[in-house]
Amino acid sequence: MISLRQSPTTRPATASAIRSAAPSARTRWRWAYVLSIAVGVLALLASVAGLLIDGVYGEPGSTAEMLRGYDLVTLVFVVPALVLSQVQARRGSDRAQLIWVGMLAYLVYTYAYYLLGTPFNDLFLLHAAVFSSSVFALVLTVCALDVPGIAARFSPRTPRRIVGAVLALLAVALGGIWIYASVQFITTGELPVGSALVETDVVAQLGLALDLTLLVPAYTVAAVLLWRRVATGYVLAAVLLIAGTLHQVSYMVALVFQSRAVVPGAVAFDPFEPVIAACYLTATVALLVAAGSRDLRGAAVRSADEKGTPNRRQCHDRDPRNDLL
Repeated sequence: MISLRQSPTTRPATASAIRSAAPSARTRWRWAYVLSIAVGVLALLASVAGLLIDGVYGEPGSTAEMLRGYDLVTLVFVVPALVLSQVQARRGSDRAQLIWVGMLAYLVYTYAYYLLGTPFNDLFLLHAAVFSSSVFALVLTVCALDVPGIAARFSPRTPRRIVGAVLALLAVALGGIWIYASVQFITTGELPVGSALVETDVVAQLGLALDLTLLVPAYTVAAVLLWRRVATGYVLAAVLLIAGTLHQVSYMVALVFQSRAVVPGAVAFDPFEPVIAACYLTATVALLVAAGSRDLRGAAVRSADEKGTPNRRQCHDRDPRNDLL
């Protein structure tokens, strides 16, 4: 049974409290949609500019080709998924809401590289706008989510222990690699090597910093919460895995871009990547298939008939998302 971890002091909501909360929910959803639309437009402009304007990222060429690979993934996968997920979310799809938040999480992480890992360039203001708007859109959208409701509609057969184990394994592996590299630098002075990508010291350090301060703790927390059936764990795990799967796609595309540009030391294929990508993809598909698949409507209708209260179908028109824009 999914634990919602409610406070013992929580009291049942009164009718007046529900009526007063409805405008607030509509406001949160409205701003989440508006800001996410802005994120999509800005990310579209930034990715097209990065792909079409020669030399816009300047030197070094390794970083420029890496970012152009990220641009292609943003243009082909992220922006369309962000738009379509918002459309489906308005229709009440739990999966679409998770994908929506996952796209925003991906953009926050990825555009940190554009903003902090490159020399000053002509797209700086645009990249700053994408990063900032993605951060605030992510916060607003997460605040608007009905986390307990989404978690409750996951299938009882959700392989939460397996997915939690995958997240824990990723956290241990990622954290272990970067901690070992950091300790090795302390003892030998050898700079850490980020990945099979050709990276500058700045990009490599930024990757270590983002992974150790954001991804490793987030994966660990999600694994523990999912294992314990806490509602937040279902949502957090799905969002992290969706974003993580796209990170792996971006990584593989960036390898190809560097190789085709004949960047010194570049390779077109990382032999470890298929295994890592398979872990992300399998866990992501497992959660998305299970999301929203539990049929609560029949139980809600039966309960409403017995109590004489409005059921979920009768209350559908009151969903704040139906009053947006």
